[in-house]
Amino acid sequence: MPPQFPAKKLMPSPDLNAQSLDAHLAGLPLGPVRFYDQIDSTNVEADRWLAAGAPDLALVVADEQTAGRGRLNRRWFTLPGASLAFSLVLRGGTLPAGSPEAGIDPGMLSMRLTALGALSVSLALEAGYGLSPEIKWPNDVLLQRRKTAGILVEGHWQGEQLEAAILGIGINIAPASVPPDEQIAFPSTCIEAVLGHPVTRLHLLQAVIENLLAWRKRLNEPLFITTWDRHLAFKQEWVTISQDGSPGGPASQTGILAGLDDLGRLRLRDHADQEFRIVSGELNLRPAGSGSAED
Repeated sequence: MPPQFPAKKLMPSPDLNAQSLDAHLAGLPLGPVRFYDQIDSTNVEADRWLAAGAPDLALVVADEQTAGRGRLNRRWFTLPGASLAFSLVLRGGTLPAGSPEAGIDPGMLSMRLTALGALSVSLALEAGYGLSPEIKWPNDVLLQRRKTAGILVEGHWQGEQLEAAILGIGINIAPASVPPDEQIAFPSTCIEAVLGHPVTRLHLLQAVIENLLAWRKRLNEPLFITTWDRHLAFKQEWVTISQDGSPGGPASQTGILAGLDDLGRLRLRDHADQEFRIVSGELNLRPAGSGSAED
């Protein structure tokens, strides 16, 4: 059953509409931009647009999503006037080649694009608002250890060649964007609750996209990995990584989160201080002295 919040529908915020969006993004080297007061999902719309020939860096922005999606088929709720929800089309021919020579293994490219989204949000929050965001590997941005943004990358592959990717980002801005704790898998918050004052969504959107465009060119540079690593949450804490999304299941691995290696794989150390690497999975914090894990 979907979360029941809030009872009263909010009106679309005047700071986000087609005209204001065009004005704020006019100086950025984007493709065409589409804005919707309400849509099922920006990722779904971007995918439809891609099938119809959307160019590289085509952008879909919505004030409200009725069927937003997160990783592992989780729902992402976007109420009008309360959040940022947008998706960017990335054409494969413009991405760093997924080859050892380019420094990015094909199997790691989707993960690197997920990190690109999370890092772009984190850097925008740091520089523009003086916040201290952390990245809950692989795809969430935390403030005060509570989820504030999520990234969903969906790729179109031809064998090992990434033809295109949809990079979707959802950010909780106002308190109405945050469901009650009992209705979500991980504790959440929003930017305005942390700051204590309103946030103009257009300014944040512009800053995130500026970071996306800048760091997209540097996905295969060591600086990208070190900057990503610097923002990792739960370093030197015990975590559980589950391959199937179920903490404690047979596909889970537990260890101390040591950071990233030079390819962007997650480094964990077990009880014997042996290090192993993780390419994909769902991270769950393992509370100290507890035999269970939190989602």
